[in-house]
Amino acid sequence: MPFLVRAQNENQKTTDSESSVKYPQFQFKGLLQARYLESFGENVDVLGVHHSTGEVTQSSFDIKRMRVGLNTKLSEATEVVILVNLADFKSDPKSKVLENAYGKYTFNKYIALTGGQFRPAFGIEELVPVDIIKSFDFSNQYYEFGKNGWTSFQIGASASGAFDIGKIPVSYAVSVLNGNGKNQEMDNDNGKQYSTRWVFELSKLHKINLGLNGGIGKRSDQKVFALGADVTSDFKLTDRFTFDLQIEYKQGTNHSLYFSLPADTRTSNVDDYQMRGVYFLPNLRYVVDYKKLTSLELSCRFESFDNNYKINSNVRKTYTPMVSLEFGKAYLGRIEMGFEIDRYDKNIPDTSFYNDDLFLIQLQLRL
Repeated sequence: MPFLVRAQNENQKTTDSESSVKYPQFQFKGLLQARYLESFGENVDVLGVHHSTGEVTQSSFDIKRMRVGLNTKLSEATEVVILVNLADFKSDPKSKVLENAYGKYTFNKYIALTGGQFRPAFGIEELVPVDIIKSFDFSNQYYEFGKNGWTSFQIGASASGAFDIGKIPVSYAVSVLNGNGKNQEMDNDNGKQYSTRWVFELSKLHKINLGLNGGIGKRSDQKVFALGADVTSDFKLTDRFTFDLQIEYKQGTNHSLYFSLPADTRTSNVDDYQMRGVYFLPNLRYVVDYKKLTSLELSCRFESFDNNYKINSNVRKTYTPMVSLEFGKAYLGRIEMGFEIDRYDKNIPDTSFYNDDLFLIQLQLRL
């Protein structure tokens, strides 16, 4: 009898605890990324554009991001997320500024539904905020696949969840998107893009995950596709040293490039215009915990990307060595310094397809 009474009391406490949670709950977030840039490329400006006239800005301070966000929990299962980047006002803000604007309802661990403007799961970088990546910015392939509607901020709906296959944890996401970028009044054609991502946790100890991505769709009655595979791992070498590695490959139709060309200068088949890329991002982290300095990190991403390898191949190889000082927990404060080194198979004067050596110092503060 005492056991029954105790059990009833514990159940009552749990119920009271759950009912005492007040909604809505608000969480404000912010991010500042301020940079100093200096280009050492011959007649190449800080944005990577070559100028044959020689009149070029080769050093500048810049605000890369000034983000303000609000996460609102309306109930235990319902949340609304808003994120804006105020730094976009420094140029034409049309189709910019607003980044996340979505609602999410979680039924259980197996399925959750998301609708609005969000970053659809289609690779490693889509699931990681830019303020905790191991390099200055996302990869070249991330932005190019974003132009083509597969990554970055898109408008649509998604279902996601997780389950186990035997002893292997699996997470998934299935998305349907307009595919024409963020902050658009409406879809610019009747085509939609359908994509999916599956992640298999192969090792819990070393956090080895295998990701598989695929997508199909239609853009202006032309069939398009994208695919990719990636591997992540995180090894604890000692109590203070850890080593993590990201490897990602993507390939797909570059319909953004295809439709930007005059009709008389392109082929009749959009499938002739394809992009592909691969990058390796190793990162070595040493935990310092000395006064306000939390850790020291060394990384060097190597990326090979070609935005039109079938018709007019011009491979861009990018090396991004970087050293990072972390202050506080979870990158609360961060100072990064390094280079972005671009090498093209063919230099094209007066364009951004030109060899460049860009030096960066970046200050990051987040809350």
